[in-house]
Amino acid sequence: MGAQVGTAQVGTAGVGTTEAGPPPVRSARAVWRRVVADRPAVFGMVFAGLAVLVALAAPLLTMLEGQDPVTFHPELVDSARGGVPLGSFGGVSADHWLGVEPQTGRDLFARTVYGARISLLVAVGAAVVQVGLGVLLGLAAGLGGRWLDNALGRLTDLVIAFPSLIFSVALLAIVPDSFPRPLLLMLIMGMFGWGGTARIVRGQVLSLRSRDHVAAARLAGATPTRVAFREILPGVVAPVLSYAAILLPSNMISEAGLSFLGVGVRPPTPSWGQMLSKATTWFRGDPLYVLVPATLLFLTVLSFSLLADGLRTALDPRATGVARRAE
Repeated sequence: MGAQVGTAQVGTAGVGTTEAGPPPVRSARAVWRRVVADRPAVFGMVFAGLAVLVALAAPLLTMLEGQDPVTFHPELVDSARGGVPLGSFGGVSADHWLGVEPQTGRDLFARTVYGARISLLVAVGAAVVQVGLGVLLGLAAGLGGRWLDNALGRLTDLVIAFPSLIFSVALLAIVPDSFPRPLLLMLIMGMFGWGGTARIVRGQVLSLRSRDHVAAARLAGATPTRVAFREILPGVVAPVLSYAAILLPSNMISEAGLSFLGVGVRPPTPSWGQMLSKATTWFRGDPLYVLVPATLLFLTVLSFSLLADGLRTALDPRATGVARRAE
């Protein structure tokens, strides 16, 4: 109580308006309590965790089924009908748990779980590039001089306003197939997606650089690099982590869209977007071929979005409702 009164008196007297120390960082246990108190976030966390587990265990799951994602099975499709899978529900059987792919007869379960691995890998890799570039450029803009801040600000505005989808399609179409497509997708999506992170970090840095603990570090002789990474960077972790969680479902949609357009991951490497691109012409002949990747993509994106929203609420110091009920 005494500390609160003292702080209020100082603020009222106008002696100082900055805070005496670094911004409070919620402990991992406190964040966990708030997340598990949010039911939609719990659903998102469970399903997202399951999707990640399936992607990591793809070789084991396909080994249990006894199939792989690249072997053709022409004997399992009806060539007289254009390659429609033989049997009910797209050829579902004890050997093919989700049926087979039209025309090729490749196992749909194996391609689905390996497709989850590619889709999540590209989404996470692109998010790492986006967050890394955004944090570095945001710190530079917030701590640099007016000229550097203005230059990086205009560059950030240009990246955010740039028609990245059109440019990505054009760039991916001319790059030789010998270049690893998943890595290329990560780099392109990352290079055009760091603007939001940089803007958030810059805003946080402008708020934090006037704090007393930052001024004390400078007076103590700390280098600009130490001030940036030891005094200011911890204060931007929470908003950056929340935004990174939002980037994951956005990147999954982007990867699926590029693969759907035929410029993303190329066969025989499977991805959910690539599967949907081929499945659109088979909706009547083999509905399961469309529903499996479409449903999994929808649920995975939804789960990451719900988890991101719950994480943002748990990390926000001003959050109410769920956070208060958890406490």
